[in-house]
Amino acid sequence: MLYSAPMLIHPQFDPVALSLGPVSIHWYGVTYLAAFMLFLFLAHRRLRQPPFAALAQQGLWGDKDIDDLMTYGVLGVVLGGRIGYCLFYKPGYYAAHPLEVLYLWQGGMSFHGGMLGVIAALALYGWQRGKPWLQVTDFVAPCVPTGLAAGRVGNFINGELWGRAADPSLPWAMVFPQSGSALARHPSQVYQFLLEGLLLFALLWWQGGRAHRHTGFISGLFLIGYGLTRFIAEYFREPDAHLGLLALGLSMGQWLCVPMVVVGLFLVRRPGKEWGSDSN
Repeated sequence: MLYSAPMLIHPQFDPVALSLGPVSIHWYGVTYLAAFMLFLFLAHRRLRQPPFAALAQQGLWGDKDIDDLMTYGVLGVVLGGRIGYCLFYKPGYYAAHPLEVLYLWQGGMSFHGGMLGVIAALALYGWQRGKPWLQVTDFVAPCVPTGLAAGRVGNFINGELWGRAADPSLPWAMVFPQSGSALARHPSQVYQFLLEGLLLFALLWWQGGRAHRHTGFISGLFLIGYGLTRFIAEYFREPDAHLGLLALGLSMGQWLCVPMVVVGLFLVRRPGKEWGSDSN
């Protein structure tokens, strides 16, 4: 493959991070592990923030809740992410090959599906433990973006989900040989790492430590923040080849962000009690 001008070229990392005999550990698995470890690290510190520190002193929140939330969250991410991908992106294919829904090793996960899976898992957790659902999601929301950032690192290492064509003069434009072309492209994985990962984390962690917001505010802020940053990033990300652009020239990812922002605005602006006043 020939390149017409000097430009950045994706280094095409070996997808296997470590081999131990017959066992291969892939980079994508490493980033998933990093995401879960970051969640645990941040969740323990979330207990010290003003909104939850008072509940922890009353014995309403504690370290055991974090361990249990991790279990529920992992199940929600994996099941929701896979089912969401099958329903949102390839419903016809998986309707004809239903058993392949279980073939997780073939890849194919949807963030929006994973989010719905986590929401369902947290609702179940809150119901079983007698905790207000929005209080649970308020706890979790600021701990999520760093995991999203780790996932985008995995996307970049794997050279997947590359961006749309970019002006070759753009200093960080990059050729992704995996795309089968020599086009200079936007490294959209990096954009998403910065926007829905680091920027969203900074916003939620800052706001999450404030005690005067009503229950559900942080959850709504997460939905708005992710919805907007993902919507913007999609303008630089190559649409799925089998879907292309949909109505109004928007991608599937952008359309899935619209209801997120709408629900987020409702949660942020809804009349509500002061944070924690509706706790059990």
